[in-house]
Amino acid sequence: MEIEFLRNIGQSLLKEISSSKIHLSGTALGRGASGDTTFPIDKLAEDLIIETFEKAGIKINIISEERGSENIEGNHSFLIVDPIDGSKNAISGIPFFSTSIAISDGTTLKSLKLGYIINLINGDEFWAERGKGAFFNGDKITTKNNEKPVIIGFEASNPYEALKNILSLFKIANRVRCFGSTALDLAYLSAGALNIFVTPTPSRIFDFSAGILIAKESGAIISDIKGNSIDGFEVAFDTKTTLLVSANKALHKRALNLVNIK
Repeated sequence: MEIEFLRNIGQSLLKEISSSKIHLSGTALGRGASGDTTFPIDKLAEDLIIETFEKAGIKINIISEERGSENIEGNHSFLIVDPIDGSKNAISGIPFFSTSIAISDGTTLKSLKLGYIINLINGDEFWAERGKGAFFNGDKITTKNNEKPVIIGFEASNPYEALKNILSLFKIANRVRCFGSTALDLAYLSAGALNIFVTPTPSRIFDFSAGILIAKESGAIISDIKGNSIDGFEVAFDTKTTLLVSANKALHKRALNLVNIK
């Protein structure tokens, strides 16, 4: 499978969502496998992605926010997909949401092979292939090598409680941003827009898999907020972890020291 296959899916989604304005429909369709509310835009995106794989005759295990985990017999790769990352933004009319697709050819996060993210508002595309670098709209990208000024992005499922654990990190921040899409946070950090990204509460595998590969291939330093590697985490629907992602080693060391102050 080539990255162009994933890009074709992204372009189809962008066209469909732009023309239909389906993202503005806040009608709840029930709850997906993750426990979050499923909206029409979530269903449209997930159906289009999975049907594209099926029509192409690609046999693959599926991990998706809405459908959950669907495994098939045999030794097959994994499709890890968040059809709409930032669906609350989408239905609220906030123009910042994305589709995130990752492919793993093994059973741990170290096995991530392809990562693709598309901003479904402006069409920005980010992708990476293991060992071949990261790209933003076709141009190769690397993270920032400077230590300041520092723009820190964060996401948290329970902001009031979670922010208590990372307030010390903001001591080195020039600006702080919470955009509402982990995939895009990681993508734009990879392109140099952010210096540090942190999730003090556990993020789900379909939220971060594509972004983690893109970040890694762009030169970012990645760990949980305790500084532990996440490479050994299982590729499974229930996998969650905190994240600390920095543009360079020096920033990561400073960030770890600050978030782990007792």
